[in-house]
Amino acid sequence: MSNQKMKIIKATNYQVEIGSILESSFSNVLSAFSGHKIIIIVDENTHDNCLDYLITSFNELERAEIVLLPTGETNKVMEVCFQVWQALTEYNVSRKDLIINLGGGMVSDMGGFIASVYKRGLKFINVPTSLLGMVDAAIGGKNGIDLEGYKNQLGTFSHPSHIFIDPVFLATLPGEEIFNGYAEMLKHALIQDKDLWLKIQEIHSENDLIQLDVIHSSVLIKTKIIDKDPLEGGLRKILNFGHTIGHALEGYQLNKRQISHGHAVALGMCAEAHISMKRKFISLEEFRDIEATITASFPMVSIELDEVPEIISFMYQDKKNHSGKILCSLLKGIGSAVYDIEINEAEIGEALLHLNLLANNPN
Repeated sequence: MSNQKMKIIKATNYQVEIGSILESSFSNVLSAFSGHKIIIIVDENTHDNCLDYLITSFNELERAEIVLLPTGETNKVMEVCFQVWQALTEYNVSRKDLIINLGGGMVSDMGGFIASVYKRGLKFINVPTSLLGMVDAAIGGKNGIDLEGYKNQLGTFSHPSHIFIDPVFLATLPGEEIFNGYAEMLKHALIQDKDLWLKIQEIHSENDLIQLDVIHSSVLIKTKIIDKDPLEGGLRKILNFGHTIGHALEGYQLNKRQISHGHAVALGMCAEAHISMKRKFISLEEFRDIEATITASFPMVSIELDEVPEIISFMYQDKKNHSGKILCSLLKGIGSAVYDIEINEAEIGEALLHLNLLANNPN
């Protein structure tokens, strides 16, 4: 990675730097807080695998306080946030101090929420360590936690000042974690960039996925959309493609046969592409292309007929809904999407049972 040139994206409210953090402006950002406290939020995985690298690379971090989050989606809850806020109070953290979120999607989501709520807002930066965090969770200013099994029911819009994406951290991840991020990269291509879709289909290894130009292309799509619609009043909703059904599956599975966020989004995209096809928004050929690409990397999950109503019940808690109607983002061809489309229980059920068919008859 060191021989790849640093890529910088300047958005309206923040800056993204993609490349070696050692060659980035990270040290300059830290220098601006030389007279103030620095708090690093990590989970158990990044504490063990990433924290030492960051601290030994930047002397300014030797004085930082470390806040440890328990690993796992089940800990993305208010009770854990309260514990962190209590720790920040004990450290006498002020609004002039800095929080660094070092971790994957959960750390970015929770850390941003913790920082944006405490004393009405602390400055924070994100250093994502998973591909999912790099291309999705760390970018866009959406911060949140779960409530009673429902995804991201409590949250804020608050941007980090900087996001530092260094693929060196991806070496600490198992292969399945890399593919969590791949799902979001596929989504970005499907909703906005047909050329990227064609390019990303040629990826056959984890090493291809973590190249700077591929990450940069995916991040650029998201940042451009967010710049046009920072508070999700319209266009930004297309970034939720795959998430209406995906979040419902993730929430439903949380206390059963738990699946990762990326896996859930991949399943959701397959199901929502099925609805797009049935509505003739995309052709059968396009749907088969999407289905083949997703199933090549993500195993389908069996969904029994009697499970469908409970999965649909999760969708009624989706933040995008209005007036009791389930609203969804669907495809309008590969590389284009529409939002605020009402979908009904019958077509959701049909799409879920199609996933079940794929799981039980993969060929």
